[in-house]
Amino acid sequence: MTYTTTTAQIQEAREMDAIDPLRSYRDLFHLPLRENGQAFIYLNGNSLGLQPKSVRKFVEAELLDWEKYGVEGHFKPVDPWVDYHELLTRSTAAVAGALPSEVVVMNTLTVNLHLLMVSFYQPTAGRYKILMESDAFPSDRYAIASQVKFHGYDPETAVVQLRPRQGEVLIRMEDLEKVLEEEGEQIALVLLGGVNYYTGQRFDIGQITRMAHAKGCRVGFDLAHAAGNIALDLHRDGPDFAAWCTYKYLNSGPGNLGACFIHERHAYNPELPRFEGWWGHNKQTRFNMRQAFDPTPGAEGWMLSNVPVLPLAAMRASLEIFDEVGMPALVEKSKKLTGYLESLLKGLENERIRIITPAHPDERGCQLSIQIQNGDKSIFRSIREKGVIADWREPDVVRVAPVPLYNTFEEVCRFVGILAMAIEETK
Repeated sequence: MTYTTTTAQIQEAREMDAIDPLRSYRDLFHLPLRENGQAFIYLNGNSLGLQPKSVRKFVEAELLDWEKYGVEGHFKPVDPWVDYHELLTRSTAAVAGALPSEVVVMNTLTVNLHLLMVSFYQPTAGRYKILMESDAFPSDRYAIASQVKFHGYDPETAVVQLRPRQGEVLIRMEDLEKVLEEEGEQIALVLLGGVNYYTGQRFDIGQITRMAHAKGCRVGFDLAHAAGNIALDLHRDGPDFAAWCTYKYLNSGPGNLGACFIHERHAYNPELPRFEGWWGHNKQTRFNMRQAFDPTPGAEGWMLSNVPVLPLAAMRASLEIFDEVGMPALVEKSKKLTGYLESLLKGLENERIRIITPAHPDERGCQLSIQIQNGDKSIFRSIREKGVIADWREPDVVRVAPVPLYNTFEEVCRFVGILAMAIEETK
């Protein structure tokens, strides 16, 4: 029997949308359209966030300043380019739960991870290992392996992979504790994701940091799937560093700049090893040009080059929305929306469907990873043809992310009906 979304279910979803305090923010984004002119159900914000309609205004303002001032745009406009990145600092700090001096927008994610490992991965003969999750995103695995090899070590022995237990998909904290107990004296750096890209599992940043610091390890996090998705409190939780991209939940545009966090206990240490660049030099003497490197206090001391204003302008458009809504309201709706999706999926009572994302709302963000027994990519293609943009991960997982800024309860309800039909068609 084919499952269809009932009229009563749609009405219930519409009633929840009607009382949603964030419902109007959907109108601030461009929604991808199907050939028939209807909007796709876009559940892929965990890969690329939608474009805020205000992006054009912000970018065109800088194009006009470039047209009007040429090189003098660095100093003459209302928003001078020389310190344009500072316009995003407080917003970025609010998303990260950090002090403004602890964050900076610069480069892209993997570039920043490399730069931060220059500072925080300082191996010695006795302490040289890096602990990471076994199923981290490939760029993290590549970056970590290359850093280890750069220092003359073999990734086979110097990279410790934290794995789920046999037959499980999620990492247990007690297993992390066991690894640290057994190998902590040899681990120089713990570098984990804030939210695992595949399972959607959220890691407890504060607890992991305390456990690792107790063993003398430095601690960093890749927050690509966490920033703009979950409540972060990096200053309080105390990791040594973190880095993230901004084109997923932060809606800054494809391949846009990343951001990084360096805890204040390090950010003001001019002796900390780093790769140096002009824009990280003391602002008061930067244009004297001939002085030895004198790092700007705070995270800005890790900057290399002058800021790319046009990408920052696009990012500014999205962060303006985050400033207005605030992370607490976003997280509140996210838990309701994701919980609703989970309840509908379980209501299907389909033995082929297994949600591999943690069930507890505090152990995940808005992403649910749906494993489909005996499924293949034909299911993903089918839901795409039926009007859903989601994400497929081999061999059998559909990842969906109902983003609280622009997804609705009705969309979630309709998606579940579409998914059920697609699964039945592949019997």
